[in-house]
Amino acid sequence: MKIHDIPGFPNPLRIRIALAEKGLAGQVTFVKVDLPGAEHKQDTFLAINPTGTVPVLELDDGLHISECTAITEYLDNLDGDPILTGRTPREKGVIHMMQKRAESELIDAIGGYFHHATPGLGPVLQAYKNPDWAGREEWGRQQGDKAIAGMRYFDRVLRGQPYVAGEAFSMADITVLEGLVFAGYAQLAVPEDCTALIAWNARLQDRPSVKNPA
Repeated sequence: MKIHDIPGFPNPLRIRIALAEKGLAGQVTFVKVDLPGAEHKQDTFLAINPTGTVPVLELDDGLHISECTAITEYLDNLDGDPILTGRTPREKGVIHMMQKRAESELIDAIGGYFHHATPGLGPVLQAYKNPDWAGREEWGRQQGDKAIAGMRYFDRVLRGQPYVAGEAFSMADITVLEGLVFAGYAQLAVPEDCTALIAWNARLQDRPSVKNPA
């Protein structure tokens, strides 16, 4: 298997943590993609992922799987013991619900703020982010506000349970965790009164897969 990504970036980190949780790091070859240089927006990369995003999982038979949730589902179920995406219908339902919320209310919102209200990753990539769109910066700031509201939501969730989707660590935790990494890049600070979210984040920093992702 190959993973097309770039080390240290939030979405690639989601898959690298999943690989570490599943003990699959040794079965993967990483192919670095130049995001600041907009390599993922060029025809060669778009041929393997038309949405122009990373990471992308490339299987030995040539199949390409993109989207972090889909990649995590595949990796988590290879051994028949899905520890990240749920074993029962109830677990799967809650995990996927919280996963979607983590993406829409946190990572996607931070991405909107980062790419439209800040210089983002620089001028080469920004050329693909509608730089002349009227109202772009205001929309970006609104996305930043949405991300802060998302942090407050997950803080409330974590006041009543140890993990984002309940009693066990799951891909939803990975997504929120990397959302906070992205927030750091974008200089969006977690509100000081989000004490449960802050404590959860600190606790997960000691998790082996987070300390040493693939």
